[in-house]
Amino acid sequence: MIGLARGTVEVVPYRPEWQSLFATEADLLRAVMGAAALHVEHIGSTAIVGMTAKPIIDLMVAVESLAEAESWIPTLAALGYEFRPDTGVPDRLFFAKGPRTLRTHHLSLAEPTSAFYTEKLLFINYLRQHPAAQAEYCALKQELAQKYAADRAAYTEGKRAFVARILARART
Repeated sequence: MIGLARGTVEVVPYRPEWQSLFATEADLLRAVMGAAALHVEHIGSTAIVGMTAKPIIDLMVAVESLAEAESWIPTLAALGYEFRPDTGVPDRLFFAKGPRTLRTHHLSLAEPTSAFYTEKLLFINYLRQHPAAQAEYCALKQELAQKYAADRAAYTEGKRAFVARILARART
């Protein structure tokens, strides 16, 4: 089961089916986008075996150019992806799939040299290789989810310092 109401926070124990749900969606995106999808990555906590996570599959597609990728907005809308402009993250196009009452997927289109793209991969790969950091992140997420169950922005802000610390470690 995946899905979470927009703006809410709930973290659940790891579920092995997240990997196959990602694979199915990645295959769909590759089939529709063809060569325009340079890489399709599973990001976010659902991509880390054993990690607690919000039950939403996060995908990131590398594209040659964000300007050119804007032409994919209608095609992705036909697949159920709602374009959600996010001025807070200037180097990606963001989409959400599923009704607002049950978002199932988040999709980011980004250039592979962008800070967004490189930092997402750096962070997730660090957590995969460092179980202590993964455990610390799980505990933080559970604490924040309890505190901010109806405030996704506060939940995300509460993770910011941890993410910055891990990115700094990963760069060394």
